[in-house]
Amino acid sequence: MSVARLSTEDNDRESKKSKKGALLVLGFLDEDKIGTIQPHDDALVVTLRIGGFDVKRVLVDQGSAVEVMYPDLYRGVNLKPKDLTAYDSPLVSFEGKTVTSRGQIRLSIQTGLDVVEVDFIVVDTYSPYTAIMARPWLHALGVVSSTLHQKVKYPSEGQVEEIVGN
Repeated sequence: MSVARLSTEDNDRESKKSKKGALLVLGFLDEDKIGTIQPHDDALVVTLRIGGFDVKRVLVDQGSAVEVMYPDLYRGVNLKPKDLTAYDSPLVSFEGKTVTSRGQIRLSIQTGLDVVEVDFIVVDTYSPYTAIMARPWLHALGVVSSTLHQKVKYPSEGQVEEIVGN
């Protein structure tokens, strides 16, 4: 079982309505695998509300350091080159090739009642995903994710909320 414990005394912003001193536990049990076909080695792909749009095929990747947006999402949220700011650092693709970005843009990600602002690096290359959510988003929201259980769990208003992979 994977578990992260958040003390409400130490993390009041993450559990505002819980009783002082109560422990909020983020973890996964065998029952969290119900609805998944086991065994599997699937990536964790979810639907998220990005920039006011429900976006499918979003990869949750703990190994990535930056959030990435691919052409389908760029066009889908009607972005134009003038909406982007410069981003000069090179990115390395899954194949080990250097990818040049078109720029970056800050968009809101809404999960339930929580909203987190994220800087997306926009790239013009093929991907089966529309976006990659990486450590900045995971850490800002306090996410614990599991590819085995095909879920993302995070603290919100003193409760554990979850996003199920699709």
